[in-house]
Amino acid sequence: MTLIATILSVAVPASGATGVPSRVDPIQLFLDADIVVQAVMAGLILASIWVWAIIVSFSMGMGRLDRKNREFESRFWQADDVEPLVRSNDDLPSRRVAAAAITEWQTSTRRGLKDKASLRERLSSAMDAAVTNESDHLAEKLNFLATVGSVAPFVGLFGTVWGIMNSFFQIGAQSNTSLAVVAPGISEALFATAIGLFAAIPAVIAYNRFSHRVNAFETRLYRFSDRFHASLSRELEAM
Repeated sequence: MTLIATILSVAVPASGATGVPSRVDPIQLFLDADIVVQAVMAGLILASIWVWAIIVSFSMGMGRLDRKNREFESRFWQADDVEPLVRSNDDLPSRRVAAAAITEWQTSTRRGLKDKASLRERLSSAMDAAVTNESDHLAEKLNFLATVGSVAPFVGLFGTVWGIMNSFFQIGAQSNTSLAVVAPGISEALFATAIGLFAAIPAVIAYNRFSHRVNAFETRLYRFSDRFHASLSRELEAM
């Protein structure tokens, strides 16, 4: 638990030197809590750290991917021969969508073109499937955010309920109903809920924001797919 205490000590200064706390001390609340409540707090703090790591990495990665993908599409529409671009090793969604269409085109025309309408449908299906795969791959990275956003408050609430149960147990054990007996335990218990919200709120905000970015990126891929499908259809008409 020393790692968690160190993190808390960096985030929040300790109480005054007089020995009488003038405000809530998260470190002391953590150290004085029941072992079960400590475990809940530790898990929520680690989840919060992982949430922020995902937020930073996804934000940077999505921005870089969107920029490179736009550059690829610009080169793609300006190229006289798109096959070298499509067959390159660029790890880009638009390239893979175009590659799916080229592969289907070559497979269907290898032994002669028999049905243009069927080929158009297969090209559309191949590119739609590629777009769906790309968007699903991006959305998979957001699953942890969704999980933390929905589960963390309840995990914190579990720690709170356990802490309050322990406080009432102390009342019975000491036969003392004074608020001074239960107040520290209740404070420690409520701190677990506070940490749960601290983990859940950024996760929910980030999930909603990143989901919007993934949906916008998927829409852009569909526009690229539709435009390329139209180009291939024009070539089919000329054959």
